[in-house]
Amino acid sequence: MKYGMNLLLWADDLQEDMLPLLENLKEMGFDGVEVPVFDLDIDKWKKWAKHLDDIGLERTAVTVCNEDANPISQDPAIRKKGVETLNQTLECCQALGAYALLGPLHSSLGVFSGKAPTRQEWDWGVENLKIVSEQAAACGVLLGLEYLNRFETYFLTCAADAAKFVREIDHPSCRLMYDTFHAHIEEKNITEAIHSCADHLILVHTSENDRSTPGKGGVDWKTTFDTLREINYDGWLTIEAFGQSLEDLIAATKIWRRMYETEDQLARDGLNFLKGEVAKRW
Repeated sequence: MKYGMNLLLWADDLQEDMLPLLENLKEMGFDGVEVPVFDLDIDKWKKWAKHLDDIGLERTAVTVCNEDANPISQDPAIRKKGVETLNQTLECCQALGAYALLGPLHSSLGVFSGKAPTRQEWDWGVENLKIVSEQAAACGVLLGLEYLNRFETYFLTCAADAAKFVREIDHPSCRLMYDTFHAHIEEKNITEAIHSCADHLILVHTSENDRSTPGKGGVDWKTTFDTLREINYDGWLTIEAFGQSLEDLIAATKIWRRMYETEDQLARDGLNFLKGEVAKRW
């Protein structure tokens, strides 16, 4: 098992003044960090690869598709841009030395058609993610597609559908991640949900129902960890939490009040919780 911390709790980009924070996360016991990759400057990510190597932190990466680069858009030019942007992002992930690129890479975050996804949108998604999967293979980076809850997307909103989507893409570089926050909202049966995507699972976002400290809220952690043990999961457990340090993310994540004392305490308490649950079962 590897333990990661999503850096979106602090920032949506890496800056030099974050080096002490990254060193602190390593000292806490994290194996790696999940880096937001929105800036497509490859040279920048090469520099950060060295910084993180020096600290001893592995990395995964996370991104989202914007409305003007949507792989399932009705507009072919926008679909094309979606593929091109994801391919460029993968090149940045390669420069960063990231194990995987994660997120709702299948469609644009927060964009709704007003109806259920169509077969045509599904086919566009499969077609375009096949292309992106080829680029992922060339870059030596895995894709970890993420399903979201109904308030953030209409396209993939449960584990079974996400697994079906990945099976249709049918590429070894295209895999899945699982997020406990979205599952808490959408899944009727956590055990069945995890089993439905087990064959493709490379990372789990451990995210509380209020997006703060894992283990301090309403997520069914016992069932989650029991089931991960049943499937012999041994990939990344990454804390994804959000606060109020980034104005853009406050609006996107709907975080209107502070639900933890400090970011440092959230990371430390969350990591201790994850390691404790794993120690009980593995």
